[in-house]
Amino acid sequence: MNEPAAHELHHASEAVAVAAERRWAYIVVAIIVLLLAVMVFTGLHWAAMPPSRVETVDVRTLHLKGEFVESNLGTAVEKDGRVVVRVIGQQYSFAPQCIVVPAGVPVTFRGTSSDAIHGFVVGRTNANTMLIPGFVSTFTTTFPKAGEQLMPCHEYCGTGHEAMWARFQVIPSDEFYARAKTAERMSCVPG
Repeated sequence: MNEPAAHELHHASEAVAVAAERRWAYIVVAIIVLLLAVMVFTGLHWAAMPPSRVETVDVRTLHLKGEFVESNLGTAVEKDGRVVVRVIGQQYSFAPQCIVVPAGVPVTFRGTSSDAIHGFVVGRTNANTMLIPGFVSTFTTTFPKAGEQLMPCHEYCGTGHEAMWARFQVIPSDEFYARAKTAERMSCVPG
């Protein structure tokens, strides 16, 4: 092959490669623009339309009236048979400090914070949530086996954060319901 033909062939293949690279660059830019548009739309949509099941509480009267008064905290069997745990995070403790739940039974957690964002996770379980002042966090989980675990705060809440934890006791369901008949609120503190 002579040199001018080889030179033209090189320019032709270079032009094909440049065109292919340009197409891929356009595709990548289009994907990035689409992802950014979806993120902006979703952010604006959720800002304008918050989730429909948002419960709020007044942090100024949290301990004085309503669902989160001190006498209503802890574990209880509701009239409909559900096991419900009510908990408050406050610098630098949880109320109550010791929570009892039954093994193998769905447990609904309802919690809030009185002062800053807190969070908790129960040992090696999927019980994990954030407690935000003015809002009620709710989730339901089941603990498969009995045992004791720690419940530390996992959201940095100030200089005493590392000492913010509670005890968590999962007991057999028959023992739990026997104890629930004699007490309105369950506690793992000997009484």
